[in-house]
Amino acid sequence: MEEIRRLALLVEYEGTRYHGFQYQEGVSSVQGELEEALYRLTGERRRIKGAGRTDAGVHARGQVVAFDTWATYSPAVFANALNHYLPEDISVREAREVPLDFDPRRWAFSREYRYQILNSAAPSPLLRGFVHLVRRPLDLMAMQEAAQLLEGERDFAPFAGRLPAGRSGTRRKMYRCSVGGGADLIALTMVANGFLPQQVRRTAGALLEVGLGRLSLQEFTVLAGCGVPGAACKALPPEGLFLVRVSYPDLCFSAGDAEDVWQHMALAAGAK
Repeated sequence: MEEIRRLALLVEYEGTRYHGFQYQEGVSSVQGELEEALYRLTGERRRIKGAGRTDAGVHARGQVVAFDTWATYSPAVFANALNHYLPEDISVREAREVPLDFDPRRWAFSREYRYQILNSAAPSPLLRGFVHLVRRPLDLMAMQEAAQLLEGERDFAPFAGRLPAGRSGTRRKMYRCSVGGGADLIALTMVANGFLPQQVRRTAGALLEVGLGRLSLQEFTVLAGCGVPGAACKALPPEGLFLVRVSYPDLCFSAGDAEDVWQHMALAAGAK
């Protein structure tokens, strides 16, 4: 007798033409495309759960989703067959069978985001959909010093956009917040137990002001600790943002991490 199963997928996508990950009536979404591919494969209408709700235009290298199914295909067959039905800007990198109570959002102990800045006098046609262009030189040391101030547990309300109804908590634990890179390709990397709406893009906006000399380290410190929701009001555009990785205590995907993508982009931008 067949039994219901739960599968987890490691998903990569270019978010340029989508109104975000989450399904929305009447507009294109990553979740909608995944659910349609699943229906075409199994004949089942299933609601997929995601680890994070990336905004319109945001990309992912390591989004994790889960769904239930009666289908008996192996995880490898699921991955290959779903890719047959998915558009070219969405890919299932790996599939794993997981316990029936697995929740991709609640079971995650950390998430990693990366915001990419091209610091160049000239734009890059190859990277334009994946970076935010800044033409003026940036003080990376000042940006890194400011970024490290955000590590640890604190109230991140100043870097939050509007919270969904029913959610008010703004304390998060930041395991890593760093600015680095080489030549003209710069990345803000943030790893935390959870993120608030627009938190990475607003943090990147404030750190950019530090790098441009418009905001001193002392002023950044005051801003970060003020407790005023949305005080960091400048959110950088979505195209530079990637969901890199979601980590779990008992689930490890064997597919490679995002460093290969970073290296290819660095080479394309002329970084050494």
